[in-house]
Amino acid sequence: MITVKGLTKRYAHNTAVNDISFEVQKGQIVGFLGPNGAGKTTTMRMLTCFLTPSAGTATVAGFDILEEPFEVKKRIGYLPETPPVYPEMRIAEYLTFVGRLKGLTGTDLRSRVDYSCERCAIADVRDKIIGKLSKGYRQRVGLAQAIIHNPDVLILDEPTAGLDPKQINETRDLIKSLAGDHTIILSTHILPEVSQTCEQVIIINRGKVVATDSVSNLQGRARSGESVLLEIGGRNGGIDPVAVQRKLEQVSGVTRVVFKEDGQRRAVFEVEGQKGRSLRGDLARAVVESGWDLNELRAASMSLEEIFLQLTGEEAPAELAEVAAGGQD
Repeated sequence: MITVKGLTKRYAHNTAVNDISFEVQKGQIVGFLGPNGAGKTTTMRMLTCFLTPSAGTATVAGFDILEEPFEVKKRIGYLPETPPVYPEMRIAEYLTFVGRLKGLTGTDLRSRVDYSCERCAIADVRDKIIGKLSKGYRQRVGLAQAIIHNPDVLILDEPTAGLDPKQINETRDLIKSLAGDHTIILSTHILPEVSQTCEQVIIINRGKVVATDSVSNLQGRARSGESVLLEIGGRNGGIDPVAVQRKLEQVSGVTRVVFKEDGQRRAVFEVEGQKGRSLRGDLARAVVESGWDLNELRAASMSLEEIFLQLTGEEAPAELAEVAAGGQD
């Protein structure tokens, strides 16, 4: 549905997007992840034909963004970070106006306005003035205008920016419900946005793509070897985490042991091993033979924040760290 090849955008001495390539299949929700200033918005603007690339090209629904920009625009619904609404207009009036700009008329126009209002949960306020709506409702109006002409592709740039937690969850659910009917690229710097909404992830940093894969595959690729979590309990009261850590470090193939959590009668450790080595049997045996209870042993998965750090080799932006910790923007 979307194919990007060598897309580049230069501004004087600054290269905002540097020779990026990726593909998005029909019906997918793909997260475009990266810190502020990474080149996400510039890429979105080139795909929507608002900006002309300095080099490279892309096709959307089979049409080239350089050779057939008007055909591309017909097949794209775009929601920029700030919804493009007219605050003095009423919702239904505004959507009718947008629909006409998209070439809709008569019965088709009325039915698409009704559909967009219902799909974006704004039918009950469709006669209200947009300027009097909350930010969450204005965001829904922005989504409604993006789907008014039933486009093949939706490009959403930071669709939950500035929303409260309830509004963020509602917007995520709405975006997920649109998958299948539309191919969606979701540009964001918010980690939970990607992990909870998207099937595929494209990570961009300093204008270059550093990874393209599913979240689960990225987690597997980012680890150099097996990583497991162990919860260990003491049979006769408390447990000495230092003694347990030393014992685990002696298991063949273990490269690193991290003490994660302490309780009155339990302790949790993350154990990493050499690539190609299976640790679980030897770890379980070491725990049981030492007289401790093995309460839990399971695979440990890396967070998207950890993956970002590993793939970019730099500190996570403040936005990533804050949202990863709190789960909201």
